[in-house]
Amino acid sequence: MNNLKTVALLGLLSALVWYLGIALFGGSGGFYMGLVFAVGINFVAYFFSDKMALAASHARPVTEQELPEVYSIVRNLTTQADMPMPKVYIIDSPQPNAFATGRNPNHAAVAVTTGILQILSRQEMEGVIGHELSHVRNRDILISSIAAMLAAALSIFARMAFFFGGGRRSRDSGAIGAVVSLLALILAPIAAMIIRLAISRSREYQADESGAILTGQPLNLASALRKLEMGTSRVPMNVNPAVSQLFIADPLKALRGRGGGGFSRLLSTHPPIEERIQRLESMAYNP
Repeated sequence: MNNLKTVALLGLLSALVWYLGIALFGGSGGFYMGLVFAVGINFVAYFFSDKMALAASHARPVTEQELPEVYSIVRNLTTQADMPMPKVYIIDSPQPNAFATGRNPNHAAVAVTTGILQILSRQEMEGVIGHELSHVRNRDILISSIAAMLAAALSIFARMAFFFGGGRRSRDSGAIGAVVSLLALILAPIAAMIIRLAISRSREYQADESGAILTGQPLNLASALRKLEMGTSRVPMNVNPAVSQLFIADPLKALRGRGGGGFSRLLSTHPPIEERIQRLESMAYNP
């Protein structure tokens, strides 16, 4: 269901891009111009995403002698999943958290904070590492890049519509076309952001499920998430907001506070941990 939801959201985002490009520019010229520009930006981001994410989170590489238990867990799980061994990094932060990045399993990295090493048992750490390796195995960086590319194209078209009068449609429609262009400028980026965030939340659910299947112990990840919920709520983390969605738990939660439901959930990069725990418990008790 998570994969189907991701495909549906990407399809919706693609349809919005296609429609806005054709509707505002009266043909494929403006559509392809904006799309090529967006593809170029995200092509660079995709191939250098691991380096940018590691730099933005202040992660540094560590040897097996420094983190023998983490290396042992990563090696065991990658062997089980038939994946190459990723690079291992550490982030000097008291907040318990972790993330993985890399465009494919051959170019992957796993990063953990010093805080997570202090509060999780080995079994719980296996659950977290299984989750992160699943992001790599599921090609979630590629999915995020595609979503970002489409969202960027949508925003570009909205701005072009505003600054250049909305192309043929606004010239033909006069005041109505101008209003349409203004609404497109305002609403298109918001719609793109909401869809991107929904995709991010869907991939977190899928990584939970895939990671639990990989380790065979859903309750270990559920237990780890409970501890991460308390830690991220209380301990702030110095991290670039642009990479916050990569982490297993929202690293900016302590700064944002405990958000409520409704619209605030639409703007969240992560699904509620309570719901993630319930799904994992359901996997364990209702296999």
